[in-house]
Amino acid sequence: MVTAGDESMNQARGCCSRCPSSVPGDWARTPRIQKETVASQPQTGQWLLDAGLKQLELLFRAVVYQRADPILIADNNRNCWDASCGVGKLLGLPRDKIIGRRIDDFAEPGFRPQIDQLWRAVLQQGEQRGLLRLAGSGGSVREVEYAAKGNVLPACHLLALHDQSRKLPEAVRAGEDAWVHDYALFLLDADGQVAAWYSGAERIYEYQAKEIAGQRISCLYPAEESPGVKLRDELKRAAAQGHFGNERWQIKKDGLRFWANVLTMALRNESGELQGFARVVRDLSKRHSAEEKLQRSGVQRLRSGERAKESTIAGVVSGEFDNITEANDAFLGMIGYSREDCITGQLYWPDLTPAEYWHLDEKAYEECMRYGACTPFEKEYVRKDGTRVSVLVAVAALSLSPFHWITIAHILPDGDGPEKVDKEAGGDKFPEIIGRSAAQKRVLEQVETVAPTDATVLILGETGTGKELIARAIHRMGRRNDRPFISLNCAAIPTGLLESELFGYERGAFTGALGQKIGRFELAHHGTLFLDEVGDIPLELQPKLLRALQEKSFERLGGTRTIPIDVRLVAATNRNLAQMMSDKLFRADLYYRLRVFPITMPRLRDRPEDIPALAEYFTWKYAREMNKHIDEIPPETMRALVSWPWPGNVRELENFIERSVILSRGPTLRAPLAELRADPVETTGGTLEQMEREYVVRVLRETRGVISAAATRLGLPRTSLNAMMGKLGI
Repeated sequence: MVTAGDESMNQARGCCSRCPSSVPGDWARTPRIQKETVASQPQTGQWLLDAGLKQLELLFRAVVYQRADPILIADNNRNCWDASCGVGKLLGLPRDKIIGRRIDDFAEPGFRPQIDQLWRAVLQQGEQRGLLRLAGSGGSVREVEYAAKGNVLPACHLLALHDQSRKLPEAVRAGEDAWVHDYALFLLDADGQVAAWYSGAERIYEYQAKEIAGQRISCLYPAEESPGVKLRDELKRAAAQGHFGNERWQIKKDGLRFWANVLTMALRNESGELQGFARVVRDLSKRHSAEEKLQRSGVQRLRSGERAKESTIAGVVSGEFDNITEANDAFLGMIGYSREDCITGQLYWPDLTPAEYWHLDEKAYEECMRYGACTPFEKEYVRKDGTRVSVLVAVAALSLSPFHWITIAHILPDGDGPEKVDKEAGGDKFPEIIGRSAAQKRVLEQVETVAPTDATVLILGETGTGKELIARAIHRMGRRNDRPFISLNCAAIPTGLLESELFGYERGAFTGALGQKIGRFELAHHGTLFLDEVGDIPLELQPKLLRALQEKSFERLGGTRTIPIDVRLVAATNRNLAQMMSDKLFRADLYYRLRVFPITMPRLRDRPEDIPALAEYFTWKYAREMNKHIDEIPPETMRALVSWPWPGNVRELENFIERSVILSRGPTLRAPLAELRADPVETTGGTLEQMEREYVVRVLRETRGVISAAATRLGLPRTSLNAMMGKLGI
């Protein structure tokens, strides 16, 4: 039954009291959270600590429930408060036969005496891992691995299970411990200050409650992302929409980053006044890394913008959690089940989905909880007769607590599925790098050789050749791929600020240093630091960089404490460091320290056989972004693209294709071929001043308008280049 307080809470969040609540286990009943010590401020209203805590539990249970992984929520006495849809699969029981019972009831009788000892360890230590012996419905015994997270909320503990006899697909696991998740749950006041901070948040962020109480949580955001502005925007959107979610980088106490799934819900009192916010955060760093690989493993596109053709059946189904409560005739015909199957509860949502697609269901539900609806995706359903059908699916959340959803599915006609465009250069190992030329393959072989080591890599090559892509590939294939990849373009930072960007500074180190700043070296601790345009580092700063690399430690600007670091360095430049070393513009010792394993990127004009694949990829990319449908590049256009020398390399080609997509009106790419003429610097018959102007403009374009970088390439002081630009009318 829904209490008056809960009903008003639902109304404040846009969920009316008429929402069905007669689900197994009485989901919508008043949560059984016990009052325990929380971090609170004197000015924080008691309403937020009491009613807000109840709503936080409801939100947490909604997040946990929809997961395909088996997860139990239990109290101090091992009573099951709630269970994910995956637990029912694992135990072979409906939820109403699980909720309210003790964990011991599902254990093999001979194993039950050990559970009391295991649970005491969970309560005392907060985290515990081991094996459980569960009794199956037919008397069989099954060994299940468990990971317990204690006090995610007061007297609320999480138990993640994994059947060892069943090997989940790699895409589902997304890493060795992908089935084990901890949750950071906390309450904020209306200004974004921490009002209550629980044990799960302590484990993930590594801040104790007494340290974080009363602070604005903008301190958990990366400094370079304008944390105050980001937080203000998120809370404003949560207040306006009832809830708001996203995935973003967060910062732990020690400065390490992690990729977080963040869901924020506005909390309003009976009068509708905003009192604060409830927030649930999950560390998805491993899944984020795995998804990056999956997203780059092949480019998918739809042959047409509208998938529902004459032969397509449109099915609509809605439900409560994973239970189907309503389905139209088209959906029932699609899956081959009867309406009685749904009404009697025989049909649960995961039953429709093969195990290899569970990660898509989980991601879809997370996305629809954050945004209200998920991006359509392709998957398969299993019909009642065991056959499979490919469908295009879109899911929308109607309410969060209790969790109600609606799904629209279209059958994909044979031959009309997403067309995979194979543009990989190096197969599955380098899916994000396009090209099959011999020169490109040599580079990828070098990457594959050096990536598993921690050796410093120096990437050389002209601007626009894809040096950062290679740096990211080295990181993804290395041992640190689950750690941060921090990049810094040394040419884009003013000389006077580069030291503080690299090493950070202490409060009061200089005028305007109102707080402590964490530098890129600290952010990349245990991960990879990519220094692009390393040749632009001032000569006076090079000794400090060399010392940090050699000693694996540094001091912040204005500080005295030596900070140890464990960083793998990947550097890149389009300048001739050997010549700069001879000209005394670059230190020899730093040059040899960086040049442990050099990789030289080939110019695009040296691998013209890669241009067709690149052109097709960029056409698809920008057509999708602009909601256009371009299926063809004319032969004469492709010949012109291949014959042009592309002095700006891949970046110039990409910009040209983007411009062409903008100009295209129909399904055929219309490129401005008049622009593809011989290099004006080499063939212009104009005056010396005209040639000089054209050359300076080209260098500025290649350096993306960075004056200091362009001046360096031209061999001029920055002031001289500024004066020349004024004289030439640039």
